[in-house]
Amino acid sequence: MATYIHELEGWPKFEWNSQDLADQLAAVRHRQGRLLGRMEALGFELRTEAVLQTLTEDVLKSSEIEGEVLDKEQVRSSIARRLGIDIGALALVDRDVEGVVEMMLDATQNYRQPLTDERLFGWHAALFPTGRSGMTKIIVGAWRDEASGPMQVVSGPIGREKVHYEAPAAARLQAEMAAFIDWFNGGASLDPVLKAAVAHLWFVTIHPFEDGNGRIARAIADMMLARSEGSPQRFYSMSAQIRLERKDYYAILERMQKGDLDITAWLQWFLRCLDRAFDGAEEILANVLRKARFWEAKAGQPLNERQRKVVNRLLDGFEGKLTSSKWAALTKTSPDTALRDINDLVARGILVRDEAGGRSTSYSLARLGGEEPPRI
Repeated sequence: MATYIHELEGWPKFEWNSQDLADQLAAVRHRQGRLLGRMEALGFELRTEAVLQTLTEDVLKSSEIEGEVLDKEQVRSSIARRLGIDIGALALVDRDVEGVVEMMLDATQNYRQPLTDERLFGWHAALFPTGRSGMTKIIVGAWRDEASGPMQVVSGPIGREKVHYEAPAAARLQAEMAAFIDWFNGGASLDPVLKAAVAHLWFVTIHPFEDGNGRIARAIADMMLARSEGSPQRFYSMSAQIRLERKDYYAILERMQKGDLDITAWLQWFLRCLDRAFDGAEEILANVLRKARFWEAKAGQPLNERQRKVVNRLLDGFEGKLTSSKWAALTKTSPDTALRDINDLVARGILVRDEAGGRSTSYSLARLGGEEPPRI
């Protein structure tokens, strides 16, 4: 008796109940269209800022799903440089960050180009520039082989591991991936939003690489979502929403991979997750507009590069409390210079001192008239 979906007769001919999906798909498509319309109505600069924030979140959260935490400023700087967006001084970027950004931008900016073995190999090589996953040497830029045994998704301590899933044998990969790529590049008989969902599940089920399969599966889904909109501009992040629902994400994947070829439940989950991702886009839009109003209100007050950098960090969502020591670290300057910068902004009503709450004085952005301040 088959244990996994790829062992079933008829694989990979997925099935689903179109009637059960019709209303949900229509509602998601409606929200998708409204969101794109609202974003297109923004001016060029605001739209560019929204795209930068969205792509930054997408890269960060897709890595976090796999337990890898990237530096936000490095990710933002890498995306801005590659898209030609001026954000002032750019942070130095590690190779692993550059690789994740390169993959995501290739998937979304070049969404019209066909998916190929070589393109996937390039993405994989970009994710693992040292040829290692952590301390372990892996096959990079090629399908996995049988040298390391079956490809399994496991959890638990060594000796008491729980096997959640076992992928197809390496000998099957050439044929499996050829079928997947032919289907992905094929005609438009299936709504591309549903096709994004099917592609995600299909690719991660094949699990063709030694590592990085989840991140590449999400990039493939984003590529098809870009096709569904006919635009490289991203205003919502599926990965950010999946990160919030990571437990349910892994649970539904495991359920599907141990079930039959009817994947209606997965498609319903994907559409619900996408719908909630649009809520995240609303937050990004609100933040972009809030940031624009802030700088418009302060247009007559020139700031030096250090001040502008930190104020933008606060507007983008600074984690923790801003202190003079954190200012000095962020701007790579002395404590005295940091304090002068801060006191200047306090005197001009841009920053306010927080109420005493510890050994170090902390600061927040002053509230604009009639508006709640950004949470920092």
